[in-house]
Amino acid sequence: MTGARSQTIFYTVAALIALAGLADATYLTVTHLTGEDVVCGSGDCSAVLGSVYATVGGIPTAAFGALAYFAVFSLALLAAFGYTRARIFLTLVVAVMFGVTLWLLYVQAFILHAFCPFCLLSAALTFFLAGIIVATPSTTPHVAAGSEGGPAAP
Repeated sequence: MTGARSQTIFYTVAALIALAGLADATYLTVTHLTGEDVVCGSGDCSAVLGSVYATVGGIPTAAFGALAYFAVFSLALLAAFGYTRARIFLTLVVAVMFGVTLWLLYVQAFILHAFCPFCLLSAALTFFLAGIIVATPSTTPHVAAGSEGGPAAP
């Protein structure tokens, strides 16, 4: 399989994972904005989603997640079609998502002492996205040692 073909597959999988994250974050955002209770099979969703960490400036934290997942979906599709700048921005967005996810996991574990399964799903999806971005093969041509980047000698 060629490098470009495998890149297309990796970025398509990233786009599909981002769609799952978008659905999760949208559900949490809508339930927060409508004031409905989240249907939570196990875990302590109300403690997490009702905490001061559930909003930033009055905007649900999940809304930022939905925006980030939509950006990842869009950028992954553009990257799959070969747009180099989309790959760069995709890497940056996923890196920021990874950092925020680590912070929110810390908040759940050590500050709130409660976990929300929907939040944990989002964390898992973000970790998968980060893994895919790191594992995506590069199509940048490698320079042979000692060639100084010039053309090959006859």
